[in-house]
Amino acid sequence: MKLIVAFITLCCCLQVLGQDKFPDGKLIPDWFRNNESVNINSLGKQYRITDYGVVNDSTKLQTEQIQNVIDRAAENGGGVIVIPKGTFLSGSLFFKPKTHLYLEENAVLKGSDDASDFRIQLTRMEGQTVKYYTALINADGIDGFTISGKGMLNGDGFRYWKAFWLRREWNPNCTNMDEQRPRIIYLSNCKNVQIEGISIANSPFWTTHYYKCSYVKLLNLHITSPRKPMEAPSTDAVDLDVCNNVLIKNCYMSVCDDAVALKGGKGPWADKDVNNGGNYDIVIEDCRYGYCHSALTCGSESIHNRNVIFRRSTMDQARILLHLKMRPDTPQKYEYILVEDIKGNAGDFIYVAPWTQFYNLGDRKDIPISYSNNITMRNINLDCTTFFNVKKSDQYRLSDFCFEDLNIRAKKGQFDKDIVDRFVVKNVKVNSQEVR
Repeated sequence: MKLIVAFITLCCCLQVLGQDKFPDGKLIPDWFRNNESVNINSLGKQYRITDYGVVNDSTKLQTEQIQNVIDRAAENGGGVIVIPKGTFLSGSLFFKPKTHLYLEENAVLKGSDDASDFRIQLTRMEGQTVKYYTALINADGIDGFTISGKGMLNGDGFRYWKAFWLRREWNPNCTNMDEQRPRIIYLSNCKNVQIEGISIANSPFWTTHYYKCSYVKLLNLHITSPRKPMEAPSTDAVDLDVCNNVLIKNCYMSVCDDAVALKGGKGPWADKDVNNGGNYDIVIEDCRYGYCHSALTCGSESIHNRNVIFRRSTMDQARILLHLKMRPDTPQKYEYILVEDIKGNAGDFIYVAPWTQFYNLGDRKDIPISYSNNITMRNINLDCTTFFNVKKSDQYRLSDFCFEDLNIRAKKGQFDKDIVDRFVVKNVKVNSQEVR
């Protein structure tokens, strides 16, 4: 009996040892591996919008009519708002507890290209809580919200992009706060969210934005915005803003800004503001990337990111694989980040530098020192322009980096490990030459 107990104990120990872990050693919960598709038949009554006075007409604005369907479902205990085949034009829509969205194949819910069709209210934008345009799809404080199907959310952003670039010609310092425009999805204070299967395209601004959300799964999404004939400015695919327990899996992202950006606040006292916070326990895996500014970015408005895994993905035309934006007017800490099992091509393998766009210390006299530590990049096979684009600065401290099992081909292969305190380099080849 003692031998049997000992054997079972040993097996359990081996199982635990073999389990997937976050970079700081914490076990990754089973929640990240249980990825069943949304079953709309289990979510209550289905409300097909064309059964409630909404017509299939891509030129007719039907915000009020579609919102009425959402409200009707909420009043009757919840259900699924079904968008059938066709194109339906809308401004900002607000989902309620126990309501869900389903887009059938060849269904398109298209955002209006007239900004006046989007409500302005207090929301989260670029690390601040301000009045700004709401998104096409909005939800706040919902436990258990899904968007699924094979259809599309289309932001119809061309008119907004054109207005932005015209204003930028007149004012080269024009920002997103000067030329405001809506997002496609904005979820705040939500948990147990799953967005799955749909395409999301042509956002006027950030494509999807999650603020103070937890247990979010983004599965099998196709998120795009164009570079030509007009570049779609600041159309990040996924912005995580004070979020935890997030899985991004089997997605394709090609946008005119960062693919996945970790936000959380900005400014000299950002860490004292209760509206701000960190992101932690994030897994991004099995994704494909087309053109983007960076596949994974910390910043530019971010104060703390911990336990981030980015793995088993393919790059094609990403400008940067990993970008750590070190903002000298904001106290920051980026720690326990793992990038592994990546292949393809990118401009920079890693880019770390002071981020001074719209720098403002306000009433703070000193520059807050920021930190980035326990950054591991391993098992990566990449063609790039620059291998190690890391700037030395007194404004931040870099420590405990690890490069392991890298096979890099770079036009600029220089490497200065002295910029980082305690830098482990193991089996790294740049242009077939081993780097130590």
